[in-house]
Amino acid sequence: MASWPSEQIVASFSGAVLCVVIFSDGSRFVVGLDNGTIHIMSTATGGQIGHALKGHTGPVTSIAVSADGKRIVSGSLDQTVRMWDAETGMQIGNALEGHTDSVMSVAVSADGRRVVSGSKDRTVRMWDAETGAQIGYAFEDHTYGVMSVAVSADGKCIFSWSFDGTVQMWDAETGAQIGNALEGHTDRVRSVAVSADGKRIVSGSYDRTVRMWDAETGAQIGNALEGHTDSVTSVAVSADGKHIRIVSGSSDQTVRMWDAETGAQIGHALEGHMDWVRSVAVSADGKRIVSGSDDRTVRMWDAETGTQVGHALEGHTDCVRSIVLSADGKHIVSGSDDQTVRVWDIDINTSQGHLSIHLSALSRY
Repeated sequence: MASWPSEQIVASFSGAVLCVVIFSDGSRFVVGLDNGTIHIMSTATGGQIGHALKGHTGPVTSIAVSADGKRIVSGSLDQTVRMWDAETGMQIGNALEGHTDSVMSVAVSADGRRVVSGSKDRTVRMWDAETGAQIGYAFEDHTYGVMSVAVSADGKCIFSWSFDGTVQMWDAETGAQIGNALEGHTDRVRSVAVSADGKRIVSGSYDRTVRMWDAETGAQIGNALEGHTDSVTSVAVSADGKHIRIVSGSSDQTVRMWDAETGAQIGHALEGHMDWVRSVAVSADGKRIVSGSDDRTVRMWDAETGTQVGHALEGHTDCVRSIVLSADGKHIVSGSDDQTVRVWDIDINTSQGHLSIHLSALSRY
């Protein structure tokens, strides 16, 4: 990489950025703030689209976007889930109420018919996306707060993970628990990812290990993946269709890659960050890894060689909490405690292995 752009123009917010998600077509991204507001931004122009989405009375902890891009779902410390029209920014119906403590995570099924939420009240709840009505009873089995939820690609299974150290699987039709809890971690589960084919679940924990699970049986696959010397803060799974890789970030300041078939670590630890790695993501083609850290930088890595691509992406003035990659691999969006979101426009010359990055200008508001 020959040089860096001299200007950096970012969106300044009135609160810390807690969550970021990109629309599947890469045209927009959504930001949730600790002041309870949600902002829709244009990836192409960098401008805010419409007005801020206001309704939550507490910090927005999680955001999901439906596959068709028509609906935004948000969860908040105000104990509610809300749905929004992605075109108009208007709230759809009333707040979805039922949780008795903070909502920590939300997800939308691939067909857009169901919304799933997990809460510190130790329950998972499922909602009808059309009517807003709760479907069945709350899923109760966790002994501590539910920190994150996900829905399988076929919509048949719901996954939840908790500070009780377990991952649970639920039948999306009946609400019945599938098999036993996925137990093995000896400390809190910090992050979970599901493979693109829905066959594997990957979890990272404060116990410094990564574990793989069979999504059908709930059985652990192989031994725990050990190598990190501190808490595993984030995990991701590649989706290149050939070699399935697991990527993990840790408070030991490293990123590691693992072979999902053998459980062996691939190459050496990816070192370069000077503080905790908070978030990792993998490009759709599985060729690039992106990481965000408390050292205020974003870094990109070549998944084949394990080498850093270019220099660290600098601009944030506080911890980088969240990283997402657009489906087409052209944009990285990072959210930080510095109350800003930055969009990085990636132009990769694969023949020379160079990375040229230009910051998209985001209008200040």
